[in-house]
Amino acid sequence: MNDELRQKVRENAKYLREVRPIDADEIAEYIESQPHPGVVRQILREEAPSLGLVERGDRTFEPVEEGPVSPTFHGVEAFPPEYGRALEDLLVERFGPDWHEGESGNRLRNVIARLKEDYFQNNPVEYDETAALGYALYHLPDNYAVVQYVVHELAEEGLLDRRLRVLDVGAGVGGPALGLADYLPEDAVVEYDAVEPSAAADVFEHLLADADRNFHAEVHRETAEEFDRPSDRPYDLVLFANVLNELDDPAAVVRRYLDFLADDGSVVALEPADRETSIGLRQVERAVADEARAATVFSPTLRLWPGEFPTDRGWSFDVKPDVAVPGFQRKLDEAAGASGEFVNVDVQFSYSILRPDGTRKVEFDLDTEHVAKMADMERHVTRRIDLVALKLSHSLSEGDRNPLFKIGDGSEIEDHFAVLTRETAMNADLETADYGDLLSFENVLVLWNDDNDAYNLVVDEDTVVDRIPV
Repeated sequence: MNDELRQKVRENAKYLREVRPIDADEIAEYIESQPHPGVVRQILREEAPSLGLVERGDRTFEPVEEGPVSPTFHGVEAFPPEYGRALEDLLVERFGPDWHEGESGNRLRNVIARLKEDYFQNNPVEYDETAALGYALYHLPDNYAVVQYVVHELAEEGLLDRRLRVLDVGAGVGGPALGLADYLPEDAVVEYDAVEPSAAADVFEHLLADADRNFHAEVHRETAEEFDRPSDRPYDLVLFANVLNELDDPAAVVRRYLDFLADDGSVVALEPADRETSIGLRQVERAVADEARAATVFSPTLRLWPGEFPTDRGWSFDVKPDVAVPGFQRKLDEAAGASGEFVNVDVQFSYSILRPDGTRKVEFDLDTEHVAKMADMERHVTRRIDLVALKLSHSLSEGDRNPLFKIGDGSEIEDHFAVLTRETAMNADLETADYGDLLSFENVLVLWNDDNDAYNLVVDEDTVVDRIPV
């Protein structure tokens, strides 16, 4: 397709978009060289993101509706079986129909076990073809779900447009891309640049080959440090999904990619919930938001006190309902005796959303004269105080022990936990509030926990806890 033809198709499309739906057959008639309508249609598909066009079911095109998406999200129950079949097609092509058994099954299980160990030890991870397939087997379902829960926070606030330009840095095998494609409505148009230098890019391309016609994905086989955006147009969303822990200087990489972001765009960083990667994510967040002042934390670990920032461990993660066990995981696990070791349906994750425009999910005027600051908690030990804080965990207690929740106000030097010793109607919001909700505490008792080097804030029958509407 020569540049002259492409330019003529673009010119005609720009004219017709103001008049009626754009039909490739009609445009072909307007061009002197009389190109085949199929060629024109292919050019329109390729140019649709830059022209802001949505392809309809009848194969005509129309301008994408301006404005944000309207969220209809109610959670993720399962990994779509059509994506599972696409993954199994790759496994069959590589290992044969009995990919989950014998030597190939053992190889895949061994690579999954090694990947899990490397992640827990924070070791460098390299992806050859087998490792990429093993990662897909184990992590596609949770990665698919996690991204939807996190971008939903932006959509709820009207911060996710129908015309969206996305950069996925370290795109891996495509779980987040598939999740975002399914989260967005059919009348959204997405230009999706995926940066992935490893063999995982082959899996990504295969799984995204049949994505929605208005989801335009392109893979760039470069490292995060080498990639340079293909045009001057900024991105609305820059995504780092389970990749920051693999970079030598992740904070520097995030700061670099902030320059690729629109002024009203968002950086979304995701990591597993385990201790090392979760704390590592908070370290990156703090280096970018607190030290470099290059962006503001939109959620979940907001800085409630002006001029203050946290220096505690920062281990905080959300938990959502498990997804159903996909068939490909069940096959691999049952071939090894159904131990459950190769089934991964937990949706537990750490995340950070950063924005250069200063927007925060919770805009709240803190009454600094009448509530305590966590940075000053040492002076309040054994006293009862009033406090405003974010709920930053689900219950961390085990068995019949009192429910325990991590909380923070963005100034904490040590970990702070709210311990529910006696639930009443006046403090029930502590347990029922969602992760990231803002809570007010009245008459909470402050104690120091020597065993955990943390503050325990005792919520008992004399304590009032209220969710603060925002």
